[in-house]
Amino acid sequence: MSATDWIGRSETAHDHLSHNLLTRIAATFGEPVPEHGAAVPPLWQWCFFQDPLPESALGTDGHPARGGFLPPADNRNRMWAGGRLEFLHPLRAGEAASRVSTITQVEEKTGRTGALLFVTVRHDYTQDGRLAIREEQDIVYREPTPPKPGNGAALAAGEWCEAIEPTPTLLFRYSAVTFNGHRIHYDYPYVTGTEGYSGLVVHGPLIATLSLRAFCRAHPRATVRRFDYRGVRPLIAAQPFEVAGRISQAGVAELWAGNHDGLAQQARVHFE
Repeated sequence: MSATDWIGRSETAHDHLSHNLLTRIAATFGEPVPEHGAAVPPLWQWCFFQDPLPESALGTDGHPARGGFLPPADNRNRMWAGGRLEFLHPLRAGEAASRVSTITQVEEKTGRTGALLFVTVRHDYTQDGRLAIREEQDIVYREPTPPKPGNGAALAAGEWCEAIEPTPTLLFRYSAVTFNGHRIHYDYPYVTGTEGYSGLVVHGPLIATLSLRAFCRAHPRATVRRFDYRGVRPLIAAQPFEVAGRISQAGVAELWAGNHDGLAQQARVHFE
């Protein structure tokens, strides 16, 4: 079968935004636990709707074995490259919700690191019969090659900035609350010996969550409507990095994350 045969495949996940898991997520980020019926902070939905597969159903990288919902892309390393989200209604703590995931695009490209397979998945999150969040997630499968280094360019000065220390404990806890078995985030011998990184890799969605949290802290009265983000290069634990941003025009903010090696992730927020 061709990878493009996976276009249109869909799966549905149901979950309960439980107090127990919200307590663990809040502890991971050092945030208060949302009370029952309160809005769940943006991007915390990534910690729910996971399929708890047994270890026998995982690939050697710790991800679910390929060829099921996602195309096989054998012998390539999988990365979460970026995405786009539209926030229509807040998800409420303590209530049931559903996510319908559909593969909308599969495209083969050639880059500086070799052959790349891009897969776009649309996630529709619903609660109480209405669409709450619409997301497009970009996944890239790349040939095993040395990771892209930073260019050392200085980061721009932001109107707000937060320093982040990505400790192995933080990475472990985020892997745990998202039930993410990808070994590059917690298995040092694997990530350095097999995938060629210099250390444990900080999760792309974790960086995005911290970037958006910094914006929300700097603008507590803003209502986030759209959020777009794109990975530029990996960040390695336990090298500190910063998440920062500035207002570029009315209702739009530019966000970025990086360290002394340069930019690692870019994002944009549309807000009211």
